[in-house]
Amino acid sequence: MAAYVQQPASHARVANLRSDLDLSTEQLVALLDLAQQMKQSRQRYAAALRGRYVALLFEKPSLRTRMTFELAIKQLGGDCVTQVGLIADREPLKDVARNLARWTDAIVARTFTQETIDELAHWSGLPVVNALSDLYHPCQALADMLTLKEHFGKLRGLKLAYVGDGNNVAHSLLLCAARLGIHMSVATPAGYGPRAEILEQATEFARESGAEIEAGNDPAQAVESAHAVYTDVWASMGQESQAEERKKLFAPYQVNEALLANARKDTLFMHCLPAKRGLEVTDEVMESAQCVAFDQAENRLHVQKAILLMLLQ
Repeated sequence: MAAYVQQPASHARVANLRSDLDLSTEQLVALLDLAQQMKQSRQRYAAALRGRYVALLFEKPSLRTRMTFELAIKQLGGDCVTQVGLIADREPLKDVARNLARWTDAIVARTFTQETIDELAHWSGLPVVNALSDLYHPCQALADMLTLKEHFGKLRGLKLAYVGDGNNVAHSLLLCAARLGIHMSVATPAGYGPRAEILEQATEFARESGAEIEAGNDPAQAVESAHAVYTDVWASMGQESQAEERKKLFAPYQVNEALLANARKDTLFMHCLPAKRGLEVTDEVMESAQCVAFDQAENRLHVQKAILLMLLQ
């Protein structure tokens, strides 16, 4: 197994959220329960992080991640400082990390590489939250799991279909879904599937939970009987030079009414946003009653509150 695939955490204390695997299965379930409680009882936790300060580091532009983390920290009674731009642009990353360790209580970072997340955790000694890297997007996947739980009243036994690019979002969805007993089917163009090592890890989890993990190239087959159909942009930030090539290659993977007709009648449409309407999804699907993309965006706030609480209390 490649070095970048972490082993799942087994200890009771949550030290970091560098990837989904820093949470044990028990902690994953507990975090979703806590997020649901916090969503229902905002005032109960209004002083939970009083006197705590969090550094927000954004190498990539952000709407949902930045807003929801800033709001989460403030709604829990804490405060934050934000820096936008390359983290190690003017000095070594290890020096940045050790400075932040003297001033703040935790770091939330949205970075180009997973290595940056791991180095921040190593050199700072602070709890570090992966707010997006090239390999994982754990905060998004957790919000997605909460959204599914709210709509279906359960997670085990659901089927989630992911259509498009086998990217960081797909990786985190696989690692979360497999442990929670959610069957997951992924359809991507050949050569654009999830990393083999992450598929292997998800498959191992699925054997324990009773879930099924499938990966192939047929979108209609992938969405068959799915409770939810998920997609993401075809070219992520940093892949702009590939956008035109990907547009042609991914065209058969567009989520439209014809594709959704292969799923269940009550299937939900999910997207982590921002959506490129007319590319990976049609405007009709985005504006349909099936679309829960904005529920997912709302739930980012609540799962991130739960993450912060589990790290800092």
